[in-house]
Amino acid sequence: MQPEVAQAITELRSFTIADLQKRYRQTFGKEAGSSNKQFLFRRIVWQLQATVEGDLSERARRRAAEIADDADIRDRAPENSPPPHEPVARSLIHRLRPQRDSRLPPPGTLLARRVQGSDVVVKVLAEGFEYQERRYSSLSAIARQITGTRWNGFAFFGLTGRRDG
Repeated sequence: MQPEVAQAITELRSFTIADLQKRYRQTFGKEAGSSNKQFLFRRIVWQLQATVEGDLSERARRRAAEIADDADIRDRAPENSPPPHEPVARSLIHRLRPQRDSRLPPPGTLLARRVQGSDVVVKVLAEGFEYQERRYSSLSAIARQITGTRWNGFAFFGLTGRRDG
């Protein structure tokens, strides 16, 4: 790398977003349209290197244009995509969430266990569990709450041998 390019890159690293936007305007002759510091920095550095060390060859530019023309561009979302009103992350979680564990009894069942002289009763819900009027996402979390140590929730409540299918 040319010493002047390395020096310019070092200088650009200390620029604020406003400074980078100003340099972008000077370099490209138009507004940046972005306030992402990393994007602005990379575009300016790329142009600086292209100016000093040489840009893409005409052959490389033609090939890039061919690849871009051949790209399949969607004009519609795929059929299995979530509806627009449903957040994508939530729909992925629902699709990736495994089916209900076969070791669990049906919702509404009460799981009981005696621990250090007191009775522990947990209600199985459709999604999660209820213990002392609080909801928990797992039996392990309840077992940890009760004992203060890590437990496999199924083992703690004696559900390890249950197999329905």
